[in-house]
This record gives sequence, C-alpha cells and structure tokens, in this order.
Amino acid sequence: MEIVDTVRELIQPVLDAEDVLLYEINWIRNEHTLQISIMKKDGSMDLDTCAEVSEKISEILDQKDPVQGEYTLEVCSPGAEREIRDLNELDHMTGSYVFVRFNEPVKKMNEVTGEIESAEDGVITLAYRDKAAMRKLTFTKDNIQFIRLAVKI
Repeated sequence: MEIVDTVRELIQPVLDAEDVLLYEINWIRNEHTLQISIMKKDGSMDLDTCAEVSEKISEILDQKDPVQGEYTLEVCSPGAEREIRDLNELDHMTGSYVFVRFNEPVKKMNEVTGEIESAEDGVITLAYRDKAAMRKLTFTKDNIQFIRLAVKI
C-alpha cells in the first residue's frame, strides 16, 4: 500500500469526527513533505478547524509512522481557487463565482468566469459580465473540461 493510501486510511476517522472532507493528499518524496488539504462540507475552511485537525492528524501519524522517517506535515485548505473535481458539487453551489473551460465552445466562448445561478439535471446557468452588460450562459456538465472557484475582484 502506498503512503498516500495508508495516510488516507489512518486519518479518515479524524476527518469524520471533525466533520471535514479530504480534498487531497500529496507525498512530495524529494522534499519529505506530506500535504493534506481539507475543507468543510460547504467548501470553506477556517484557521481554528485546520489547526485542530492538524494536531489530531499529527498525533495519529506519529503513532503509526506511515512515512517511516522525518518529514514535514502540512495540513491546509485547498485554497480560494480550488478545482471542483466532483461536478455533483455544482448542484449545491448556487451563488458561487467560478471559472469554467469548455470542451466545446458555448456562444463562441472557450472559457468564462461568472456566478452560478442554477445547476439542475446536469445543466448549469451562469451569469457573467460581457463588458458593461450582465449575460447568462447555459451549458451542460458534460461540456466542462475544467472548473474551479474564482476570486471576484
């Protein structure tokens, strides 16, 4: 079993108890760094929760030692512009500001940034700014090549 799989198995009870989700685990072998990205079920994260979960994960990993040697543990949020990997999340993200790249152009656009107005039955409606006007764009989940949260400036 690889380090990432072992760590996932060891920390899952902590994540369940703290009501947070695992976003990603990365083992950077040449830097001896174990990165664990977590988030709350609504996609957010706060410093107190992150610190508390980090301490509990650290305790478990110190006891079980899956890395077998010295390493740095980094427990963090996936970030303000995290990739949305599970497109089913979109069904609960009305009001979220996102960047989307399409497989096939929609209204001659390959990508767009805007706010999700609705997501039902695999169809997403996004409100975006086109110069001074607000416009709407509708597309299917099947046409999404890449999507991430975006920061509104």
